[in-house]
Amino acid sequence: MPSARPSTRTTRQRDEIHRVLTTAPGPLTVTEIHAQAQRDLPALGIATVYRTLKLLTDQGLIHPVMLDGETLYEASGRGHHHHFSCRRCGRVFTLQTCPVSLPRGTVFAGGFVVDAHELTLYGLCPDCAALPPA
Repeated sequence: MPSARPSTRTTRQRDEIHRVLTTAPGPLTVTEIHAQAQRDLPALGIATVYRTLKLLTDQGLIHPVMLDGETLYEASGRGHHHHFSCRRCGRVFTLQTCPVSLPRGTVFAGGFVVDAHELTLYGLCPDCAALPPA
């Protein structure tokens, strides 16, 4: 009887979607991933992108990032980092520095014990900050 689990074999579609995410400077939306992958694979369907994102997430090769209620994706293995979301152009940037000193094991009032944190900063990127106010 065939397995219900998706195959983990390498396909052009999986390789291309993974390449898009590993070369992106920050997290991407499904629409952005689809558009970039279609440059090399014009027949790539959006359903294939969703299935592949699920598979790559399950394999730990990528992970979802929630920003402003939307799920974006980025490659795993980039180390500790945070994100900056530009309120004018909508681009999302990866910040390699951590503005928060919050060691693992920090205990907050009420007994909350920290084992990790995520942070998203919002404002204007350098390009948008250089423009006249909107």
